[in-house]
Amino acid sequence: MNADPGTKTIRWGIIGCGDVTEVKSGPALQKARHSALIAVMRRDAAKAREYAQRHGVPKWYADAQALVDDAEVDAVYVATPPSTHKLYALMSIAAGKPVYVEKPFAMDAAECAAIIDAARIANVPVFVAYYRRMLPRFHKVRELLFDQQAIGAPRAVHVLYAKPHNPRYDDPQGPHWHVRPEISGGGLFMDLGCHTLDILDWLFGPITNVSGHAGNQRGSYAAEDSVAMSYAFGNGMLGTGLWNFDSLQRQDCIEVIGDAGRLSFATFGDGPIRLENATGMREFHVGNPAHIQQPLIETIVAELTGQPGACPSTAASAARTSRVMDEVLRDYRRLTGQALGR
Repeated sequence: MNADPGTKTIRWGIIGCGDVTEVKSGPALQKARHSALIAVMRRDAAKAREYAQRHGVPKWYADAQALVDDAEVDAVYVATPPSTHKLYALMSIAAGKPVYVEKPFAMDAAECAAIIDAARIANVPVFVAYYRRMLPRFHKVRELLFDQQAIGAPRAVHVLYAKPHNPRYDDPQGPHWHVRPEISGGGLFMDLGCHTLDILDWLFGPITNVSGHAGNQRGSYAAEDSVAMSYAFGNGMLGTGLWNFDSLQRQDCIEVIGDAGRLSFATFGDGPIRLENATGMREFHVGNPAHIQQPLIETIVAELTGQPGACPSTAASAARTSRVMDEVLRDYRRLTGQALGR
């Protein structure tokens, strides 16, 4: 029952109830204020039914169009791999139903633009699951940078992300979809790097110039496993980034250098935010919610129900991140002949 009887409950349907929906998002749709999860879809009917039964969801489907056409479904969450984001987003838009799309928004910027154009013509809202924009730890980062000006004027940012090779990508039956460009649009840079690039966009504004290099050093799959890039923001800040997915150990750091200090924090997890300036070094510990997408989902529901606030992760902001990744991966895609599976 709603706390406010005058506020509509948004009834969600999920297309693609896989791993990401188990803890991060599915329960968040159930627990967010004025929100309910009433239907799920998966092409494997048995898996759809099993998911619905475990999570207390009243309806399940094996056909996406049937879920979208359900008159009781108000809004659709597309949680499939990127190769079908455009298909299902356009299906939802055609039905006049707001759509929340997993990240990355689509296979590339051209697909993002097609979704945005259709949504504009139909006047249907589209949101994207760059949920870090609403996590308390990143709001603390923003507070330190801009409200407190704890490092003075930010001048540059450096990103380092590395992790060991995961043996699951050596599966002789075929690599995991995350590293199959025809399904994911690229490799783990597409899946993980997009979160970092989006949070930089949220903190410092759009990246206006970018150049990059991508390579495959290990050779375990077709997609890139290493990326290096340099970039500039419209405010004059400069940045660099390095991603490697065949390293000895995991490293995850965004370092912002200011004219009066340094701030460092991770994209993933909830490790300490470290501040260094003339007063010394301090650490701030800010945990993540149990269902990490819930804060962002609550902004979507608020916007759809006319409550105060708006979702900060829009189709336009998500498309900017896709454009940056396209630019970084352009030469690698061309040299390797990667097709994005349209």
